[in-house]
Amino acid sequence: MSLRFAAPFIAALVLAVPSVHAQSNYPDRNVKLIVSFAPGGPTDVGARIIGQALQEKWGKTVIIENRGGAGGNIGTVAAARAEPDGYTILVTTSAFSVNLTYSANPGYSAADLKAAALVATTPNIIVGAPDLKANTLKEAMELARTEKFAYASAGAGTTPHLSAERIFRLIGKLDVRHVPFTGAAPAMNAVSAGHVQLGSVAMTPAIELVKAGKLRAYAVTSAKRSSELPGVPTVTETGVANIDDATWVAMFVPAKTPPAIISKINSAVNDILKQSAIIQQISKAGLDPLGGTLDHIEAYVAAENRKWNEVILATGAKEEDKK
Repeated sequence: MSLRFAAPFIAALVLAVPSVHAQSNYPDRNVKLIVSFAPGGPTDVGARIIGQALQEKWGKTVIIENRGGAGGNIGTVAAARAEPDGYTILVTTSAFSVNLTYSANPGYSAADLKAAALVATTPNIIVGAPDLKANTLKEAMELARTEKFAYASAGAGTTPHLSAERIFRLIGKLDVRHVPFTGAAPAMNAVSAGHVQLGSVAMTPAIELVKAGKLRAYAVTSAKRSSELPGVPTVTETGVANIDDATWVAMFVPAKTPPAIISKINSAVNDILKQSAIIQQISKAGLDPLGGTLDHIEAYVAAENRKWNEVILATGAKEEDKK
């Protein structure tokens, strides 16, 4: 090979060396976790537990940045547009799958991000204000037929929002108004203060309020009861509907992030989720640890994309294009 033709080849090799080095040494600086919901909800709780563990494992600062709003879309779009180098990681929920169909203009597509780790899953829970004169889900729904009711959620396009739409509107034929918040914690605060009669959120921010008597817990949307609130029946047990819905928490990176870095994130999170102390922390928050290989995660998220597309079509829930 003449020097004339070899020069571009040599230049390409020289340029590639820093990239390979950066991947092998990842992470060699601080990592940011963009959390797509407000503090206090399952996304934030999961991110802080995993973020602290990653900080200890990697020896680098892990920064939590809450960017709630638009049912998780604001944080998701910010992460999708970040540099694909592994130093900006999105922590979001199944709202990622929901908003692909629900949002008129989500600002991202499924191809813009790759799932790096499945953190946990949690049932959604239907709750009521503490002074609501209804002891069961059926009683609360009967009240809603004669009184002007509203329900709070962590945001439009979240799975608790769609669970409530199925239960209240599709199955119960109730005219209840949806009041979306920027996260589950502010939604629960509104219900416990009596500003909104009902609420549907992932279980994490409701647990302590239920235990303290500041919320009435009517039902969880999972197939089985939660070990953290064993006295709360499933929606199926109440006889209202046969439902098995959950909110999952996962970590995503921009799609062009090098596979080697995605594998490092996946491996680190999987190792963390095997630690007994982490399992205890996550379980106490009403979350069930998940984990899994990248192939498993890809299939899981794809199945969720299909599932929530079908639910949205069935309920007729659709955000209006606000452009």
